[in-house]
Formats: sequence, C-alpha cells, structure tokens
Amino acid sequence: MASKSYNDLAVFVAVARAQSFTKAAVQLGVSQSALSQTIKNLEARLGLRLLARTSRNISATEAGERLLASVGSHFDDIDAELEAITHLRERPAGRIAITTSQHAADAVLWPVLAKFMVDYPDVTVEVDVNSTMVDLVAERFDAGVRLGEQVEKDMIAMRIGPELRMAVVGSPTYFAHHGEPTIPEDLTRHKCINIRMPTSKGIHPWEFEKDGRVVKVRVTGQIIVNSSLRTNAALDGLGLAYMLEDYVQPYLEDGRLVRVLSDWCPPFPGYHLYYPSRRQHAPAFALLLEALRYRA
Repeated sequence: MASKSYNDLAVFVAVARAQSFTKAAVQLGVSQSALSQTIKNLEARLGLRLLARTSRNISATEAGERLLASVGSHFDDIDAELEAITHLRERPAGRIAITTSQHAADAVLWPVLAKFMVDYPDVTVEVDVNSTMVDLVAERFDAGVRLGEQVEKDMIAMRIGPELRMAVVGSPTYFAHHGEPTIPEDLTRHKCINIRMPTSKGIHPWEFEKDGRVVKVRVTGQIIVNSSLRTNAALDGLGLAYMLEDYVQPYLEDGRLVRVLSDWCPPFPGYHLYYPSRRQHAPAFALLLEALRYRA
C-alpha cells in the first residue's frame, strides 16, 4: 500500500506541475489515460479533489496546492540524491576495508593500491595487517587477502598474485661447518630456525613434497621467532630458515644465502582476495577488484 501511495503521489506532482496530463504522460513515459486513472484513485482514497479540470487546462485545488507544497520538495530531494549516486559511477567514492597478512600487503596489495589511490582520490582504503583469519562480516571488512588454500569454502575468492614457493636457506658459513641436507629427513641433524604460528601458538613441522610424496619434518634449533627475524638469523649463520622465497630472493642473488632442497619445494596457490557475496558491488569496490585481478 505504501509503495502504491508513493507512486501515485509522484504522478500527482508531475501532473500538477505540468498542469497537463499530456505533458506529464510524456515526461513519465506512460499513457495519458493511465495518469488520469491514477489521479482518480488517489482522490478517491483521500476523499478530496486535488486537481480542477477544465477544457483548456488543469490546476491544483486548495487541497492539491497544499499537498504539492508538502511532498513536491521531497521528490526533488530524492531525484537529486539519485542523480548524485549515479555520478559515483563516474567518480567512485567511499570506504573499502581489507584485512591482509604482512607479506601479501607488501608483495601484491600495495603495488596495486599505490596507483589505485592516485586514480580514485575520493576512495578511502583501510588496510588491517593481521596474521590471523578474520570473520569479514563480524569485523565489518569488505574483503580479505590470504593464500588460496586458506580461504574458507563459503567465500568468493579471486586470484590476485602468482604461485608461491617455499625455500630452505642458510648462509655459506653455516653450510661450510655443517654440510648441506640432500633430503628433508636430513634436517633433523641441522640447526633450524622455527616459527611459532600466531593463530595456533604451535610450531608447525616443515612440509615438503616431491613426486606426490609428502614429508613433514619436525626440526629443532636454538631460535624460535614469530616474524621475518628468521631471515636475520639465517644471514648470521645461526641455522636454516624455511620461508617464502620472495623474502630471501635478494640474498640468494647476492650470495649471502644459499638454497637447498629446492626440488622438494613445489609451487602452491598464491594470494587470493576473498569476500562474502556475489551481490552488486559498490563502484569503488568493483574497480578495486578489477585492479587487483591477477593476469598471468
């Protein structure tokens, strides 16, 4: 009933302002007879005559003038707001909140955001660097960035980065004193730099795979960290580190670190942007999705 009243009032405002059923019909894109019937129905429900009809023109009655003055400005406000919203397609604006891990933020998110923010100055992006999985809906995030294998099954996931690989690395000095492992099981005889996981608080085994065979090795050593400090420890010759090759690539290239067991470290799915729904996205978010989409 309410929506019908709104539609009837919109018709009344158009006819009263145009002072013509013919002109209002053209403006609204409906037939003149349909407008006439709508006004008759509205007058019948109100029990009041709103428009005075003559052979030459149409004018508002006293009740019609009062109604037009009361509701006409509200329809103007609605039309103005709809127009403003439409302009967002041309000039996207608003806030986008994303949760991500530190490596994902550095490796894939920021390189895109740096250009995106310049291209769309009215968009505000909030980046929450967090090593734990976050409930996007409960924490009011628009999206998250995590490794593909970590994304929950009920989420929409879009690839935003290349495949990744792990690397076992140590300094030339370390290997000169302790030798190089040739199979994952050899790591139990080496000093290794463990990492304590921020979510489970446990120390995960190092996992390897070759020719379909998966090997998990629980390693030991003097140092346990929860950050990229393990790179420093490896550079100082204090043990072997197991980490994403992106972190250590510069040191492999300049010879300060040496990689071993590379044939046991196959590529795995890289970073994905995940979000909870396929519903129509706000223009700013839709543009960010397209900017982040990985293109091999």
